[in-house]
Amino acid sequence: REALMATNETLKNRKRNKKLYGFHTFGDPGCPIDHLSGPFRDNIREFLRECGEIEDYNVEGMPTWCTHLVNESNGVVVPLYTVEENVKHSSRPFCDHCRCAGWSHHFVSKRRYHLIIPSDGEWDDQTEGSVYDFHSHLLHGLIHCNGYGHLLCINGLEGGSEFLCGREIMDLWDRLCTTLRTRKITVEDSSVKRSMDLRLLYGVAYGHSWFGRWGYKFYHGSFGVTEHNYEAAIRVLSSLNIGNVLEDLGRESRDKLVKEIVQVYREMSDTQLTTIRDLIRFMLTVKSRAPVQRKVVTKPPPPAKAIKPRKSLKKNNNPTKYKKFKSFVSEMDSRWPKRRLEYAAEVIVEALKERQGGMSRQEVRDAARLHIGDTGLLDFVIKSINNYIVGNYVVLRTLNPSTRVLEFTINEVNSPTIVDSDEDEAIVESPPITDPVGLDVYQDAKCLYHEVLEEYPESELVELATRVVLDSKHLVKEWIFKDDEEDVLLRFLCQLLMTPDECEMKKGNRPLPQGELVVVPPYATVGDLKIACEEALKDTYCIMKGLTVDEIEGVDVMNDEEVLFGSFESGANVWVRGSGMDLESKLTYEGGSDSWTVDCSCGAKDDDGERMVSCDICEVWQHTRCNCIDENEVVPTLFLCSRCCSSIMPALGDYKMDMEYY
Repeated sequence: REALMATNETLKNRKRNKKLYGFHTFGDPGCPIDHLSGPFRDNIREFLRECGEIEDYNVEGMPTWCTHLVNESNGVVVPLYTVEENVKHSSRPFCDHCRCAGWSHHFVSKRRYHLIIPSDGEWDDQTEGSVYDFHSHLLHGLIHCNGYGHLLCINGLEGGSEFLCGREIMDLWDRLCTTLRTRKITVEDSSVKRSMDLRLLYGVAYGHSWFGRWGYKFYHGSFGVTEHNYEAAIRVLSSLNIGNVLEDLGRESRDKLVKEIVQVYREMSDTQLTTIRDLIRFMLTVKSRAPVQRKVVTKPPPPAKAIKPRKSLKKNNNPTKYKKFKSFVSEMDSRWPKRRLEYAAEVIVEALKERQGGMSRQEVRDAARLHIGDTGLLDFVIKSINNYIVGNYVVLRTLNPSTRVLEFTINEVNSPTIVDSDEDEAIVESPPITDPVGLDVYQDAKCLYHEVLEEYPESELVELATRVVLDSKHLVKEWIFKDDEEDVLLRFLCQLLMTPDECEMKKGNRPLPQGELVVVPPYATVGDLKIACEEALKDTYCIMKGLTVDEIEGVDVMNDEEVLFGSFESGANVWVRGSGMDLESKLTYEGGSDSWTVDCSCGAKDDDGERMVSCDICEVWQHTRCNCIDENEVVPTLFLCSRCCSSIMPALGDYKMDMEYY
């Protein structure tokens, strides 16, 4: 921390005579600029002229400005860098983020603006060429000069910052987007806290993701998930009745800790907590703090009691009986032979013995994959092995108090004679758990997250709903184009009508690109509007650098000298015709010049950013997950989709072969 403060002092001295702005007010109406009434492409230039200080270096040849923001609460000076990327000279002229957002049909913009707050330790360093790829920035937003953009990363206290929390950074970003008049901003919500996906946790609690408080909404899902699917999944999860949950968990002896958590927070709440939404929402409002005082309803109230420490899940810490895994698999009806299940369990235990410490679920899976190729088998055994004895060890899954991550561990059974006997159960001493319920709200929430949302017993509906929410991570916020009634300026949304040759260039039935905002004085003429539309399109898109606007649709009877006022209503769409588009340009669409087709069995018809594989016959792209190719598996050298397999191979009859695994 001292090193960071020294760095900040250096930054203050180096910029002593420069402009400083308040971090928490920057971007408010009138602060620092109160006349940004034009489109984003003009507003960002005005913003940099007024508030940015050009640096004496550049990033990959791109000019860089710095705006200095003072955190009013602690006096820390935070640098906000703006890098103007000229697409024509960029090594990456096409935007992958647009492609994943469904904006492949957008024309390639001439300029992109990267707004970056580096991580704490890099505030006094020059931004480098690889700055675009860093995921450690406190803030990184990319906005095309047409006003469409992407929030690429937000990192607050959880991401390593000592001075700014995620909410403060997000507030700043939202104010900047509003002030600069952006049009649409997307974000891929992969935010995690204590290994919990916040889009699931907040979705259950509030009906929207963490970004929803700033107006970001469902845009499109992965794997064919629709907004209707998402809303239905949220209803299923949030309406789970707590009483029913405890009853279902009780059938598997997993309800004791959950029951204690429910009891503690019900006693703390002034209102009745009936559903999982009620419970998790209340927990998130409490937040982490010192041991919470339980409410006492007797009168007069005695002194409040601190919450008792979390006890062991076993009564009175007596030795606990654990069942043998081989007995468990012998009683169940599985598509895998008993010996294969036992072998997979033995491989997992050997991996845990080699580690001599806790392993996360993914670490266990990766280690076992070195010996077992059937990922479905592994996932089933990993999910089932908790609290069972394998060989001379009992496998447990508990929360690591340091990392707050659920980890698998093994305890050696002290009585080999019991383990080697024909009995189905063995007795094992278990150490007590001493963390108090209510001391760390997120730890308690994580228990509910795991037991209810991730591992709800025998409920395909809950499992499906959870998967749908996790597959809904593409969000968007739109700033609706509307005319300001108090502003005398005239605003129009200019849309270019394409000629037959230009339409032929528009491969794959792409939708028409979005229109551009133009602003003209109140007594502008038809000719002035033509010039404004032409300049706006030429200034924004690579393909239109030689464009000439010849006419405006619907004003054939008006000449160029006639005044618009009274004939055109401000805020209307304006369609123009012209010539001079560069049809040979490689910088046409943000999706690139390649023509490819997505048609997956899940219903996806466009690239959603998930891992895909193309069929070697029809060249149609499909998700690897939908074709049972695990994320950790290498894509096959030769891949045929199910449709092509059916067309070139005769239908196979039912063919079954029972094989014992040795």
